[in-house]
Amino acid sequence: MSPNQHVNFEMNRRDFFGRFGLGLGGVALAGLFRSQAAPLKAASPFAGLLDSTHIPARAKRIIYLFMSGGPSQLDLFDYKPKLNQMNGEDLPASIRMGQRLTTMTSNQARLPMAGSIFKFAQHGESGQWMSELLPYTAKMADDLCLVKSLHTEAINHDPAITFFQTGSQMAGRPSFGSWLSYGLGSANENLPAFVVLISKDRIDQPLYSRLWGNGFLPSIHQGVQFRSGKEPVLYLKNPDGISSEGRRKMLDRLAELNELQFRDLGDPEINSRVAQYEMAYRMQTSVPEVMDISGEPASVFELYGEEARKPGTFAANCLLARRLAERNVRFIQLYHPGWDHHGGLPKGIKNQAKDVDQASYALITDLKARGMLDDTLVVWGGEFGRTNYSQGKLTATDYGRDHHGRCFTGWIAGAGFKGGFSYGGTDEFGYNVVENPVHVHDLQATLLYALGIEHEKLTFKYQGRRYRLTDVAGNVVKDLLG
Repeated sequence: MSPNQHVNFEMNRRDFFGRFGLGLGGVALAGLFRSQAAPLKAASPFAGLLDSTHIPARAKRIIYLFMSGGPSQLDLFDYKPKLNQMNGEDLPASIRMGQRLTTMTSNQARLPMAGSIFKFAQHGESGQWMSELLPYTAKMADDLCLVKSLHTEAINHDPAITFFQTGSQMAGRPSFGSWLSYGLGSANENLPAFVVLISKDRIDQPLYSRLWGNGFLPSIHQGVQFRSGKEPVLYLKNPDGISSEGRRKMLDRLAELNELQFRDLGDPEINSRVAQYEMAYRMQTSVPEVMDISGEPASVFELYGEEARKPGTFAANCLLARRLAERNVRFIQLYHPGWDHHGGLPKGIKNQAKDVDQASYALITDLKARGMLDDTLVVWGGEFGRTNYSQGKLTATDYGRDHHGRCFTGWIAGAGFKGGFSYGGTDEFGYNVVENPVHVHDLQATLLYALGIEHEKLTFKYQGRRYRLTDVAGNVVKDLLG
């Protein structure tokens, strides 16, 4: 039977009002899009599901600095003098407790414990322990909420990153930014609610676009990757021979045709498609403007470092994150790969820390100076941590560390999270959480809570089941909040 064949049948009362209502919605949507200067309204697909937040929101947006590959907490934040004292000795079986290992170390004859070769010191009035690898981060010790008891279920990169981004180790679920776009909507009709920036030349594991995908949510909620170079968003520019006026007329006619199809079929993805065409049209002006950092004063580049002048670097992306946050982009995801140090860790982590240390400090300092840290959450961390034993040969100057999901460290700053605060703890070997564990779903629930969302209430029904970012778990860790 043809999808349109039902129009030949006599409509009952329910069918009439259902189809008539959809038609009015389509007309209203088309009118909204043709008024480029109109503010966002409830009829817009970019409006969020929630008329208001479940609880008063502390934060309006998130900047998530994701350290892909798994930074070693033992060489950055989690100071373990006992581990240094027992350097080279075998990991006690009573500490490992039969935990499964990756195939990269499960066949090792020994698991020699490896203390960090880097010096640690306490910083700020709070006395937060940090490694010498992070001199700039140490300056903002009193602004950071360190969570030292993070733990995850995944043992390999792809499922672990997918877990952090979507709440599931299996691909196909909506990403964090997509959930936020779905719940709260866009606060800027000229830019996506969810933007992704990836550091160039630092890829050691692939980062698939599904990590910022919308999953089963409407496609308008997917993340949009901004690239370095002349074309930040692919296929955004008009082809040769197509003027802006011609593009405008084409979109108007296309909206009319799609509105007719929507009236017939009632498929919300039709409106999503039109909405994305319109967003792309507005982004032809808004994206070049936000990506143009030439007007930033010299003091900004002194703060972020000269790397900020080079498109695609982590420092440049941090500066762009601040510019996007100023324009009320809801979720800004930065990926900085390169933290997977199975061997040669001392040299590798030194380079990685140098990449992110000053820029992370600059971002917090910049937001704070502009009064934006009060309603912006900045999150720093990877998909898991690293083992306290060496993968491969352990020497006085060199070692590697395998993946470790049992305990690792991340930090959060801004929007009511306690500054100068260290939460949770690990054993003296840095292998197991012994105090206040924080699961991935707990972290996700807590971040949503700061944004005014009760994680159990933000759901989407798909294939007969109601899904949410935190799946069937997650507890808000209110101790992290001031």
